[in-house]
Amino acid sequence: MAKFWCSLCIIIILQLSKLAISRREQVPTPPLPVLPLPTFSQLKWQQRELIMFLHFGVNTFTDSEWGTGKENPAIFNPAGLDAKQWVTTAAEAGISLMILTAKHHDGFCLWPSRYTDHSVVSSPWKNGHGDVVQEFVSAVKAHGGIDAGLYLSPWDRHDRRYGQDLQYNEYYLAQLQELLIEYGSVKEIWFDGAKGKNAKNMSYYFTDWFAMVRELQSSINIFSDAGPDVRWVGNERGFAGNTSWSTINSTSLSIGNASIIDYLNTGDPKGTNWLPAECDVSIRKGWFWHKSESPKKLSELLEIYYNSVGRNCVMLLNVPPNSTGLISETDVQRLKQFRSAIDTIFSTNLAEKCFIKASSQRGGKGGGFGPENVLDSDHLWTYWAPRDDGHKKEHWIEIRVQNEGLRFNVVRIQEAIGLGQRIVRHEIFVDGKKLVEGTTVGHKRLHRLEEVHGRVVRIVVKESRGLPLISSIGLHFDPYWNPNEQLLF
Repeated sequence: MAKFWCSLCIIIILQLSKLAISRREQVPTPPLPVLPLPTFSQLKWQQRELIMFLHFGVNTFTDSEWGTGKENPAIFNPAGLDAKQWVTTAAEAGISLMILTAKHHDGFCLWPSRYTDHSVVSSPWKNGHGDVVQEFVSAVKAHGGIDAGLYLSPWDRHDRRYGQDLQYNEYYLAQLQELLIEYGSVKEIWFDGAKGKNAKNMSYYFTDWFAMVRELQSSINIFSDAGPDVRWVGNERGFAGNTSWSTINSTSLSIGNASIIDYLNTGDPKGTNWLPAECDVSIRKGWFWHKSESPKKLSELLEIYYNSVGRNCVMLLNVPPNSTGLISETDVQRLKQFRSAIDTIFSTNLAEKCFIKASSQRGGKGGGFGPENVLDSDHLWTYWAPRDDGHKKEHWIEIRVQNEGLRFNVVRIQEAIGLGQRIVRHEIFVDGKKLVEGTTVGHKRLHRLEEVHGRVVRIVVKESRGLPLISSIGLHFDPYWNPNEQLLF
């Protein structure tokens, strides 16, 4: 009898085990990714959204943009330089990455490089014992929450080795090693192909440079026209294309090639490389500080934000320190206004308390991929996924407002880009009326509308690469926007 009960218990346990396994197997899994995918470092970069450039050097003291390389280092004397003020200004603007021009085209180095005297060591600033790069990275590290980046200009109008391929590339690599070994963690390094029409012929060993960067700091993002981690958007106005893919074919890119600007601006839905665009623009007309210039109006900065961050890119805003070594107070105040405006517009999601439904959902109700995910705080790894019906190409998600409706003029859509960029075309309807015909979404798409008062907002994905995965939707009101204002850039 004991054997019977023992056998019965074993049978029951086995059956329960099978049932448990069966239930686990029925839990819906995430859909397969659509390649290519971003790296961890690229994802973190994308989520920054707004970062800062600091153009500073001898040009700051000569009222010029491109130095000649013949400047006397004695002119460099920022008597009140305070890198902590730069970092505080950035932090108050909600910026988490700052990129300093360690060397611009004039060849003057903001650190005491052992390979040239054309640097701070030959200046009167701190009696030749100063180091701007060190003060910058130390201020960043001390603050916490902000990361450092560096720009090292390939074009050098001062160094006599420029034009001699082997000698100059060795010199450039030596300086790269100084910066990436001696100054701690660097999260982005900037390369470009800028040079004047009469510049000496020079072949840059970009492949060698990038390999050295990777060896020294593996988590760094490398920026250039051709990546390999972040690409240029193709202009210095801060505007991405209305269609903006993070994917592109890197084999079609080359640094300094003016013929690929349109391709850089829009990306490529068939691209085999994840290479998102960075939109560089200056808060003033020039890149270096000029006493005669003033910062852009708040409305201009917001326009750039909508056309960069709001088009699946990161906005790189240049804020140049002045000849004292400080960010000018007018720029500080404009940045505070800019951050305050962004917070005012986007801190409240009017859709949060609304009823939400979708055309279908993966795994059915309770499967973990329902439309309610677009209203949570995770804008990357929780998302609405429709059911894969095979033949069905259109999918929709709808926000319904109770009672009197909502007043808004901004619609925000975000994709779960950790599984690839997917949406090719989408439309937005308010109370049955089509208000938007859009293309790509990516990390974030912001649509500004004339003020709308409506009860039903439907987003229809007309075409996508694989199933569309929407991680977040927002309805917002922008009190600063005047659709009739003419902005000049």
